[in-house]
Amino acid sequence: MANTTNQGQKVKDAASTAADKARETTHTMADKARDVASSVADKTKDAASNLTDKAKDVASTVVDKTKDVASNVADRAGDLASRAAHRAGDLASAAGERVDDATSSVGSGMKTVAGSIRDNAPSEGMLGSAASTVANTLERGGDYLEAKGLSGIGEDVATMIRRNPIPAALICLGVGFLLARATRS
Repeated sequence: MANTTNQGQKVKDAASTAADKARETTHTMADKARDVASSVADKTKDAASNLTDKAKDVASTVVDKTKDVASNVADRAGDLASRAAHRAGDLASAAGERVDDATSSVGSGMKTVAGSIRDNAPSEGMLGSAASTVANTLERGGDYLEAKGLSGIGEDVATMIRRNPIPAALICLGVGFLLARATRS
Protein backbone atom coordinates (compact mmCIF):
# COMPACT_ATOMS: atom_id res chain seq x y z
CA MET A 1 0.00 0.00 0.00
CA ALA A 2 2.90 2.23 0.62
CA ASN A 3 3.80 1.76 -2.98
CA THR A 4 0.38 2.88 -4.15
CA THR A 5 0.43 5.82 -1.82
CA ASN A 6 3.80 6.69 -3.11
CA GLN A 7 2.64 6.43 -6.66
CA GLY A 8 -0.44 8.50 -5.84
CA GLN A 9 1.80 11.10 -4.28
CA LYS A 10 4.02 11.09 -7.35
CA VAL A 11 1.02 11.53 -9.63
CA LYS A 12 -0.25 14.28 -7.37
CA ASP A 13 3.15 15.98 -7.40
CA ALA A 14 3.41 15.59 -11.18
CA ALA A 15 -0.07 17.02 -11.61
CA SER A 16 0.78 19.90 -9.29
CA THR A 17 4.01 20.56 -11.19
CA ALA A 18 2.18 20.35 -14.52
CA ALA A 19 -0.47 22.74 -13.21
CA ASP A 20 2.23 25.13 -11.98
CA LYS A 21 3.99 24.97 -15.33
CA ALA A 22 0.66 25.47 -17.12
CA ARG A 23 -0.07 28.49 -14.90
CA GLU A 24 3.38 29.85 -15.49
CA THR A 25 3.09 29.29 -19.25
CA THR A 26 -0.37 30.91 -19.24
CA HIS A 27 0.97 33.93 -17.37
CA THR A 28 3.94 34.16 -19.72
CA MET A 29 1.69 33.88 -22.77
CA ALA A 30 -0.74 36.44 -21.31
CA ASP A 31 2.17 38.82 -20.66
CA LYS A 32 3.43 38.30 -24.22
CA ALA A 33 -0.12 38.83 -25.58
CA ARG A 34 -0.40 42.07 -23.55
CA ASP A 35 3.00 43.21 -24.84
CA VAL A 36 2.02 42.39 -28.44
CA ALA A 37 -1.37 44.13 -28.00
CA SER A 38 0.33 47.17 -26.47
CA SER A 39 2.87 47.25 -29.30
CA VAL A 40 0.10 46.91 -31.91
CA ALA A 41 -1.87 49.70 -30.19
CA ASP A 42 1.21 51.97 -30.14
CA LYS A 43 1.96 51.25 -33.78
CA THR A 44 -1.70 51.90 -34.67
CA LYS A 45 -1.62 55.23 -32.80
CA ASP A 46 1.61 56.19 -34.57
CA ALA A 47 0.17 55.21 -37.95
CA ALA A 48 -3.03 57.19 -37.25
CA SER A 49 -0.96 60.19 -36.17
CA ASN A 50 1.17 59.93 -39.31
CA LEU A 51 -1.95 59.65 -41.47
CA THR A 52 -3.47 62.67 -39.73
CA ASP A 53 -0.30 64.70 -40.31
CA LYS A 54 -0.19 63.64 -43.96
CA ALA A 55 -3.89 64.48 -44.40
CA LYS A 56 -3.27 67.93 -42.87
CA ASP A 57 -0.31 68.47 -45.20
CA VAL A 58 -2.35 67.42 -48.24
CA ALA A 59 -5.26 69.64 -47.17
CA SER A 60 -2.90 72.58 -46.66
CA THR A 61 -1.37 72.01 -50.09
CA VAL A 62 -4.82 71.79 -51.68
CA VAL A 63 -5.89 75.03 -49.95
CA ASP A 64 -2.72 76.80 -51.12
CA LYS A 65 -3.17 75.60 -54.69
CA THR A 66 -6.83 76.60 -54.62
CA LYS A 67 -5.86 80.09 -53.42
CA ASP A 68 -3.28 80.34 -56.19
CA VAL A 69 -5.80 79.26 -58.82
CA ALA A 70 -8.42 81.68 -57.47
CA SER A 71 -5.86 84.49 -57.49
CA ASN A 72 -4.89 83.67 -61.08
CA VAL A 73 -8.53 83.58 -62.13
CA ALA A 74 -9.17 86.93 -60.42
CA ASP A 75 -6.11 88.45 -62.10
CA ARG A 76 -7.21 87.19 -65.51
CA ALA A 77 -10.76 88.42 -64.94
CA GLY A 78 -9.37 91.83 -63.97
CA ASP A 79 -7.20 91.90 -67.08
CA LEU A 80 -10.17 90.96 -69.27
CA ALA A 81 -12.35 93.59 -67.62
CA SER A 82 -9.61 96.19 -68.10
CA ARG A 83 -9.24 95.26 -71.76
CA ALA A 84 -13.00 95.35 -72.23
CA ALA A 85 -13.23 98.76 -70.57
CA HIS A 86 -10.36 100.07 -72.68
CA ARG A 87 -12.00 98.69 -75.83
CA ALA A 88 -15.35 100.19 -74.83
CA GLY A 89 -13.64 103.54 -74.25
CA ASP A 90 -12.02 103.31 -77.69
CA LEU A 91 -15.36 102.46 -79.28
CA ALA A 92 -17.09 105.28 -77.40
CA SER A 93 -14.39 107.69 -78.52
CA ALA A 94 -14.74 106.52 -82.11
CA ALA A 95 -18.53 106.79 -81.85
CA GLY A 96 -18.17 110.30 -80.40
CA GLU A 97 -15.96 111.28 -83.32
CA ARG A 98 -18.50 109.86 -85.76
CA VAL A 99 -21.30 111.72 -84.02
CA ASP A 100 -19.29 114.95 -84.16
CA ASP A 101 -18.59 114.30 -87.84
CA ALA A 102 -22.29 113.64 -88.44
CA THR A 103 -23.21 116.78 -86.51
CA SER A 104 -20.74 118.74 -88.61
CA SER A 105 -22.28 117.23 -91.75
CA VAL A 106 -25.74 118.24 -90.57
CA GLY A 107 -24.44 121.76 -89.98
CA SER A 108 -22.98 121.84 -93.47
CA GLY A 109 -26.28 120.56 -94.87
CA MET A 110 -28.17 123.28 -93.02
CA LYS A 111 -25.91 125.91 -94.57
CA THR A 112 -26.48 124.37 -98.02
CA VAL A 113 -30.25 124.47 -97.49
CA ALA A 114 -29.93 128.10 -96.36
CA GLY A 115 -28.07 128.92 -99.60
CA SER A 116 -30.73 127.11 -101.65
CA ILE A 117 -33.49 129.08 -99.91
CA ARG A 118 -31.70 132.36 -100.64
CA ASP A 119 -31.18 131.37 -104.27
CA ASN A 120 -34.72 130.14 -104.96
CA ALA A 121 -36.88 132.36 -102.72
CA PRO A 122 -38.09 135.78 -103.77
CA SER A 123 -35.88 138.57 -102.50
CA GLU A 124 -38.68 141.10 -101.90
CA GLY A 125 -41.93 141.21 -100.02
CA MET A 126 -43.16 139.37 -97.01
CA LEU A 127 -42.25 135.94 -98.45
CA GLY A 128 -38.73 137.19 -99.27
CA SER A 129 -38.32 138.58 -95.73
CA ALA A 130 -39.48 135.29 -94.16
CA ALA A 131 -37.24 133.25 -96.49
CA SER A 132 -34.27 135.48 -95.64
CA THR A 133 -34.94 135.06 -91.90
CA VAL A 134 -35.22 131.28 -92.26
CA ALA A 135 -32.04 131.16 -94.36
CA ASN A 136 -30.14 133.29 -91.83
CA THR A 137 -31.34 131.11 -88.94
CA LEU A 138 -30.39 127.92 -90.80
CA GLU A 139 -26.97 129.34 -91.65
CA ARG A 140 -26.26 130.42 -88.05
CA GLY A 141 -27.43 126.99 -86.78
CA GLY A 142 -25.23 125.25 -89.35
CA ASP A 143 -22.22 127.35 -88.34
CA TYR A 144 -22.90 126.55 -84.67
CA LEU A 145 -23.16 122.78 -85.34
CA GLU A 146 -20.01 122.77 -87.44
CA ALA A 147 -18.04 124.74 -84.87
CA LYS A 148 -19.24 123.16 -81.60
CA GLY A 149 -20.36 119.66 -82.51
CA LEU A 150 -22.56 117.55 -80.24
CA SER A 151 -20.21 117.78 -77.24
CA GLY A 152 -20.24 121.58 -77.51
CA ILE A 153 -24.04 121.56 -77.57
CA GLY A 154 -24.07 119.44 -74.39
CA GLU A 155 -21.67 121.84 -72.66
CA ASP A 156 -23.77 124.86 -73.71
CA VAL A 157 -26.98 123.23 -72.45
CA ALA A 158 -25.31 122.38 -69.12
CA THR A 159 -24.09 125.97 -68.78
CA MET A 160 -27.56 127.31 -69.55
CA ILE A 161 -29.12 125.02 -66.93
CA ARG A 162 -26.55 126.14 -64.31
CA ARG A 163 -27.28 129.80 -65.03
CA ASN A 164 -31.06 129.37 -65.11
CA PRO A 165 -32.02 126.34 -62.99
CA ILE A 166 -35.66 127.23 -62.27
CA PRO A 167 -36.68 127.91 -65.88
CA ALA A 168 -34.79 124.76 -66.95
CA ALA A 169 -36.67 122.69 -64.36
CA LEU A 170 -40.00 124.18 -65.50
CA ILE A 171 -39.18 123.41 -69.13
CA CYS A 172 -38.29 119.81 -68.22
CA LEU A 173 -41.53 119.51 -66.25
CA GLY A 174 -43.55 120.79 -69.21
CA VAL A 175 -41.79 118.51 -71.70
CA GLY A 176 -42.32 115.54 -69.35
CA PHE A 177 -46.02 116.39 -69.04
CA LEU A 178 -46.40 116.62 -72.83
CA LEU A 179 -44.55 113.33 -73.35
CA ALA A 180 -46.72 111.62 -70.75
CA ARG A 181 -49.89 112.85 -72.45
CA ALA A 182 -48.60 111.84 -75.86
CA THR A 183 -47.65 108.30 -74.78
CA ARG A 184 -50.82 107.79 -72.73
CA SER A 185 -53.14 107.75 -75.73
